[in-house]
Amino acid sequence: MSPDEYCQQKATASGSSFYYSFLFLPPERRRAITALYAFCREVDDVVDECADTQIARTKLAWWRLEIGKLFEGTPNHPVTNALKPFIEKFQIKKVHLNEIIDGMEMDLTQTRYLDFTGLERYCYHVAGAVGLLAAGIFGYGNPRTLDYAKNLGTAFQLTNIIRDVGEDARKNRIYLPMDELKKFDVPANDILQAKYSDNFRNLMAFQVQRANAFYEKAFAALPAEDRRTQRAGLIMAAIYRATLVEVESDGFKVLTQRTSLTPLRKLWLAWKTWVSA
Repeated sequence: MSPDEYCQQKATASGSSFYYSFLFLPPERRRAITALYAFCREVDDVVDECADTQIARTKLAWWRLEIGKLFEGTPNHPVTNALKPFIEKFQIKKVHLNEIIDGMEMDLTQTRYLDFTGLERYCYHVAGAVGLLAAGIFGYGNPRTLDYAKNLGTAFQLTNIIRDVGEDARKNRIYLPMDELKKFDVPANDILQAKYSDNFRNLMAFQVQRANAFYEKAFAALPAEDRRTQRAGLIMAAIYRATLVEVESDGFKVLTQRTSLTPLRKLWLAWKTWVSA
């Protein structure tokens, strides 16, 4: 199996919405973004699949060394070998790859966030940094596009947090800021025990409002001249925002179910966005 085939298999197996945005890209850019996505899956899987924190830390440390080898031109892993041809061509920066690993390490030690300042920092590391790398792969001319990419990445992560509240709670993780739980009078234990209330629904409506504000902030920063090259990110945004709408229309039943769109609807949104952007 070639490095590209390995990354493609990793991407398709996840069933992620990101996969649909890759379909319309030119082959070379599609290979690069698929390799980046596979890298994110690899380091995320370290945290999700290792029950022993020390083993997870050791594996993430190995990935840091592997990134170093990638930029020295001697990578070992299929994912880093797949990324190697695109390092200079698509401005893939070592600092951003390491920032992603920083975010994964945060999950090893932190299961609560006191306020949005801390959560926003986490969102940058696990998603904003990915957005910056993706923007380079998609192509841009105006530096303001990086502001768009960073804010869009944060919007995506906030959407994931909203969608996955129950799933995360079953792992004893609550990403909703603790001061906001207090503000809306939602005890953390209610979330851990999947207890619904009007207060919880009000809390979630506030989370959706903030996620949408980040989408709007991102779109406002996207220069007109880079809109076409950044269409893959706009496809992701269309799919993620449609998921937010579904979560809200379902009455925020995120404690007991995971809302997702059908593959056909994702494909429709992807095509519709690609031809209209």
